[in-house]
Amino acid sequence: MFEGFTTHRIGTTGAEIHCLTGGSGPPLLLVHGYPQTHVMWHKVAPALAERFTVVAPDLRGYGDSSKPEAGDGYVGYAKRVMAQDLVEVMVSLGHESFGVAGHDRGGRVSYRMALDSPDRVTKLVTLDIVPTLETFEMVSGPAARNLWHWYFLAQPPPLPERMITAERDLYLEKMLRAWAGSVAAITDEAYAAYRAAWTPDTIRATCDDYRAGARIDCELDAADRDAGNRIACPMLALWGGEQRDLLSIWSRWATDVTGKGLPCGHFIAEEAPDQLLGAMIPFLADGS
Repeated sequence: MFEGFTTHRIGTTGAEIHCLTGGSGPPLLLVHGYPQTHVMWHKVAPALAERFTVVAPDLRGYGDSSKPEAGDGYVGYAKRVMAQDLVEVMVSLGHESFGVAGHDRGGRVSYRMALDSPDRVTKLVTLDIVPTLETFEMVSGPAARNLWHWYFLAQPPPLPERMITAERDLYLEKMLRAWAGSVAAITDEAYAAYRAAWTPDTIRATCDDYRAGARIDCELDAADRDAGNRIACPMLALWGGEQRDLLSIWSRWATDVTGKGLPCGHFIAEEAPDQLLGAMIPFLADGS
């Protein structure tokens, strides 16, 4: 995977971020989700690198990046802080402004970056999310059964960490199988990478990620919504499931947003790489 890409470890204000770079052209930041790493982009990164300078990091707390303590209020894993890590990474690589594509938790980091650093983000692609605050406000009935992990992982330590660590292989497999439209789309090589990264320290840090989501991330979203702040750059929202409509929600948060559902489950980059490329490349290349 990622043949021809270069590995970096870049220090930021509060973490050390592992990332891969490859290709040439306008810079493009690819941000993974839970419970994965940069490896989730392995089916699309080579094609994107033919047109863009691709940067694929592991978020703080994930993969081979450092896993700092969360601190009071779990602010160390606020999406604002995680986004700032990646802004610093991009600047250190010589990219003052850039496109961003984020999946799952990485999508939450990405839209927070677009709100907080509008001078940095030229275009935004989100994969299978709506804003964190909106998600908590919508959850009831069947949706609550699908999002049980949001509440479980956000419980105070050490309960979720210990329970997951006791059966970490079972938990990881359950998460990947439950959200995938096709489990076979996650290759053996990719699964092995996710399994290797699924350490007790990662489990602790990713719980802190969700604890921050249920607390400070909602507060930041509410402050932006109350102030009428909106994502200013062009935005493309994509999601798994052609019968769903997430565009109506994103239109309340972005001034210029288009999007659609794709015929797959949650792991779009692995389940529907060709369809994803077919949507992303024209959007990112337009006017670049």
